[in-house]
Amino acid sequence: MIDLKIVNSELDIGSAMNSVNSPQCGAISIFIGTTREHFNGNKVKTLFYEAYESMALNQMKSITVLTRQKWPEVVNIAIHHRIGEVKVGEAGVVIAASSPHRKHAQEAVSFILERLKTTVPIFKKEQYEDGSGVWKANEECAWKSNNNISNC
Repeated sequence: MIDLKIVNSELDIGSAMNSVNSPQCGAISIFIGTTREHFNGNKVKTLFYEAYESMALNQMKSITVLTRQKWPEVVNIAIHHRIGEVKVGEAGVVIAASSPHRKHAQEAVSFILERLKTTVPIFKKEQYEDGSGVWKANEECAWKSNNNISNC
């Protein structure tokens, strides 16, 4: 089962976990990415995420296909990403995978996160307490070398 969501509301971590749960699996691995309060000496007030939703969902599906090719033992995968405002301490992304044994689920979640950050068109703006803000490019972003697109 594949559960892909892009939502403009608080992420339901329990829902992501439940969607990957399976009686044939002894492991669920989950990653929760939250908004941190400081970045490079700046106090972060909030993050804003925007996405090209249809393309992002298609790319997320492609990531699940690659994941299953690399780890055929993975039974279920959930990728939930939030758009809009995400305040400090709130979850912006939840990735979960289940497999009979922990190693495959853990490796799959790590792989999914790295692919998500490098290939999915979801963009992030950090808004700082001093009123300034900046659109952030992931250092890992595959598009970063392409001068036509600077934010990932």
